Amino acid sequence: MNSLDLPKAPHETRVVVAMSGGVDSSVVAGLLKRAGYDVVGVTLQLYDHGEATHRRGACCAGQDIHDARAAAAHLGIPHYVLDYEDRFRDAVIDRFAESYLAGETPIPCVECNRSIKFRDLLGLARDLDADALATGHYVASRPLPEGGRGLYRALDPARDQSYFLYATTPEQLAYLRFPLGELPKDETRALARELGLAVAEKPDSQDICFVPQGRYSDVIARLRPDAARPGEVVDLEGRVLGRHEGIIHYTVGQRRGLKLAVGEPLYVVRLEPDSARVVVGPRSALATSRIRLGDVNWLGSQALAAVDGLPVAVRVRSTREPRPATLAFRDGALTVELATPEDGVSPGQACVIYADEGPRARVLGGGTIARVDALSARPAQAA
Repeated sequence: MNSLDLPKAPHETRVVVAMSGGVDSSVVAGLLKRAGYDVVGVTLQLYDHGEATHRRGACCAGQDIHDARAAAAHLGIPHYVLDYEDRFRDAVIDRFAESYLAGETPIPCVECNRSIKFRDLLGLARDLDADALATGHYVASRPLPEGGRGLYRALDPARDQSYFLYATTPEQLAYLRFPLGELPKDETRALARELGLAVAEKPDSQDICFVPQGRYSDVIARLRPDAARPGEVVDLEGRVLGRHEGIIHYTVGQRRGLKLAVGEPLYVVRLEPDSARVVVGPRSALATSRIRLGDVNWLGSQALAAVDGLPVAVRVRSTREPRPATLAFRDGALTVELATPEDGVSPGQACVIYADEGPRARVLGGGTIARVDALSARPAQAA
């Protein structure tokens, strides 16, 4: 076995590297080339949205394509740029807009990995007769005793991207490789300098590449000009406290920008797209104890139907550490019972399931949050 757990000599092993133009994927290409692998770089042009194309920290457009091409030339590897704008718009951007209009808080990076990078790009790698597709994600995969590969948190907890990769299927994991999963970020930059890469000091890309300056509502308004439907701001009892200019301007857990003078701090508890209502309440109303998941992707060794009562750890936001929970699988639906209530959990977000709370825990899968049961808002939620 070579260093990628493949039964060939490196020079007989073709690896396609997804090169975004950033330091991480460029280092992956450089390390594999230095180790003697037959490396092919591929860059996807995903969007071209004016301001987003030129801002620092964007990826997959404009300057980044130039940087990826320059890195490949420096390393002496073949490099291809493919126009995936239409696919990206249909699979990621349009779904992002539809999810926001439905009162959800989507995570387009998960969908991009699921439908573009690890489906379309993986298919392209196979067409190029590659033995593996490598990326610059900070996540680890290792062979499992029963066969196949498991997905694990990265060595560097500050860079771990397992939250965004839970939707990777077992079949995809068998083909994917993540060479940076065992490296801290500072070592990656040191390797970039050692390899003579011009992108060694380039800033990291943003999580949502197509949203200029983080203004989600601007993107939605451009894609759906009729989306900003005014409505009422109400409390948990349905009393009208004010008006708003569209639910696309709000997310669950939001406190700032409500423009309500009621004498106490209020937070967005939920969004009701059918009635265009923003429901607000005290922070205690955000406490969630039970989460129903949809679009579940299961990576555990046991069958999903056998996980009822299984103790796990779950992550409901990328910025939070995994917390203890128990799985319930009944009537074909997967529900997460949190040991300690979490605040600000919103439909549309991802809930990622780990075997334990450890820093190198195995990813057991996850799903899209379809429904939350807030402790103090269950009667209103059920209504």
